[in-house]
Amino acid sequence: MSRGDRRRNERLTRLRLVVRRDLAVVAVDLASARQAVVVADHDSRVLGRRMFRCTPWGIDSILDWAVGVATHGGFDGVVLGCEPTGHRWEPLLDRSRARGIAMVCVNPMLVAHSREGEDFTRDRSDFKDSTVIARLVSELRCFVPYSPEGEWARLRHLGRRRADVVIEVGSARQTLADLLECAWPTVLEAAGEPFDSTCWRACLDVSTDPTIIAAMTLEDFGAQVRAALPRWGAKRPWRPILCAVWDAAHHPGGVAWERPAALERAALVLEDWRLSLAELACLEDRMVAILDNLDLTGLVCTIPALSAVGAAAILAEIGDPDRFDCARAWVKHAGVCPRDNESGNAKGPTKVSGRGRPLLRTAAWRASWPLIVHNEVYAARYAHLTTREDNRLNDGQARIAVVASLLRQLYVVVTRRVVWNPALAAGKEVDTAA
Repeated sequence: MSRGDRRRNERLTRLRLVVRRDLAVVAVDLASARQAVVVADHDSRVLGRRMFRCTPWGIDSILDWAVGVATHGGFDGVVLGCEPTGHRWEPLLDRSRARGIAMVCVNPMLVAHSREGEDFTRDRSDFKDSTVIARLVSELRCFVPYSPEGEWARLRHLGRRRADVVIEVGSARQTLADLLECAWPTVLEAAGEPFDSTCWRACLDVSTDPTIIAAMTLEDFGAQVRAALPRWGAKRPWRPILCAVWDAAHHPGGVAWERPAALERAALVLEDWRLSLAELACLEDRMVAILDNLDLTGLVCTIPALSAVGAAAILAEIGDPDRFDCARAWVKHAGVCPRDNESGNAKGPTKVSGRGRPLLRTAAWRASWPLIVHNEVYAARYAHLTTREDNRLNDGQARIAVVASLLRQLYVVVTRRVVWNPALAAGKEVDTAA
């Protein structure tokens, strides 16, 4: 057998210990105010069905009814199954654990694909979905849900909030750029990378209206910029940028008839951007503090060019790493594992699966960019993949390969509590006795 066969057999054995044949399957199609429930045997024959008008927290009354139906059908108990939709599955897991009843989840995409297999039609109803869920559970096409606890739960929620704030920061920055390109384009030439300059930001914080700045003397403008700098995390202005913004205020350019309205909006967007940046910094400090509590910050930072924030964003989506037994599982979890595309003598192009956790894939993708530039091992790997004669990869493919390497090596660093070894990462033989 292949390694994949063995791992699949082991997974099915673990699931069979949960979905025992002496237990009936209770499948719930979750909704906000009513729950469609089906009790079925392991051949997906329906023993009973009922619509409960309650929130998911009414699972106790559902289980009381389902246990009676299962007992009448000759079963020793029940196992609970549902789709992990939103947060509604969490009350079911909480109450089922309290009652000593096992619970499994079925991937919603699998339910959608299996729905047509019931009667070759595309009709959809709550009870039909419950029946499909029961059939998939009995076929062991399910998984035991993971619920992060303690610091891992905090890291998960902070990571989700950070992902939202990163979008807000990017949106505000792009909106500000669009408005200035239209109403005050010359100010964008005041610095080489204006949006990365704290002095340039402080200049706009004084006013986004060039007429107000042009009415000031250079000394008065400089004094107000120095007062605004602490709001952007800086202390001293860069005089060439300050003078360039002041000069740009005298020759704003752009569309004059829309300038007042556009720059009024730009002032509001600038404040949104500043607040989002401040919140982002606070979230990242909290996430790094959690890594400190888990004694992981020093380990993950042994990988050159990988920041503690980048590692925290990855671990926020992964959760407790001890629940994985293989480094390849992280790659598959992120959806960056290559999938075969062949049949007989025909071989199609190999692509990554694109499944798994999208936010994990995004976090690992962002963390890989500085690695390719500042980490010698990853830079060499990227260069090799994009320049080799046989099976040369394009830029995107090579970066995905670097992402997969990062996830595998970060798994070893975190789970084994060892520092990153550049020789091992480069695939070189190391004298372990030394």
